[in-house]
Amino acid sequence: MKWYELKIATTSPATEMVSSILIEAGSNGVSIEDPSDLLYLEDDGFGQIKPEVEDIYDTQEVFVSGYFPDTKNIIEIQSLIQEKLNEATQYDLPLGRNEILLSSVSEEDWANAWKKHYFPVRITRYLTVVPSWIDYQPSEHEQIIEMDPGMAFGTGTHPTTQLSLEALERVIRGGEIVLDVGTGSGVLSIASKKLGAKHVTAYDLDEKATSVARENILLNGYADIIVKENDLLTGVHTQVDIIVANILAEILEKLVDDAWNNLKYGGHFILSGIILSKKEQLMIQLQQKGFDIIQENCMKDWVSLICVKPLEDDACNDTF
Repeated sequence: MKWYELKIATTSPATEMVSSILIEAGSNGVSIEDPSDLLYLEDDGFGQIKPEVEDIYDTQEVFVSGYFPDTKNIIEIQSLIQEKLNEATQYDLPLGRNEILLSSVSEEDWANAWKKHYFPVRITRYLTVVPSWIDYQPSEHEQIIEMDPGMAFGTGTHPTTQLSLEALERVIRGGEIVLDVGTGSGVLSIASKKLGAKHVTAYDLDEKATSVARENILLNGYADIIVKENDLLTGVHTQVDIIVANILAEILEKLVDDAWNNLKYGGHFILSGIILSKKEQLMIQLQQKGFDIIQENCMKDWVSLICVKPLEDDACNDTF
């Protein structure tokens, strides 16, 4: 089968937003080529041997690519995507060239070509993300997350994912109930189980994402993780210990109220995908809702926040 590739020249901070635009336009897959992700990981403190950037990337530019079957009206889709990219200036993100490159590619060629951008990466002290086709021998205490990104996941090295995984490692002690909102590839749900969570439910609005998440979850042997299609936490009414969401700040703002309502007192709300320029606005909203922000972590242009819904007595005391 032949596919059209729409490759967008952009910047590191804009990759998540551009990926969302492509998926919303009907892309059957998204790949991210960001040399700076690899550069950051080369000095990760774990002594890993990684490929040289020049062995993987032909240029230092950042590209996000979407893939559409040749049955689609690609010119109309390209025009729609360009319109969305032009509107994206309101998000205060650097967009770079913001240019769309159109080409055709066979499914077989693409399926092999993108694999050179994907390799084992030790993200935290205990968690390493490994492509499913690579034979990797973990060291003592190292937890492996196997991923087969297929046509719906990038390299797995994006700072927002790393920040989310690090936050989960700090918060999970064992036996928690976790909600993963905007699960994407399912990596945060899998990591939660690896770290000792008891029950995990993953939500995503896009059926392509939930399909890939289910495949990766089964690949790691966690058939008990529940995956559902849902718009954030709309209509969800439960009480959990941890909510983790790695999505754009503009979307996180819509999640704050439902996160508060679904968290137990003393529960943790982990937010990632926050560009630096949006941090203060989101922090004010969280504090006004009643959350205590107990930790802020930065990587490149991105921020993650770990918040706590105060214990009931503490919340009452704060009102006086």
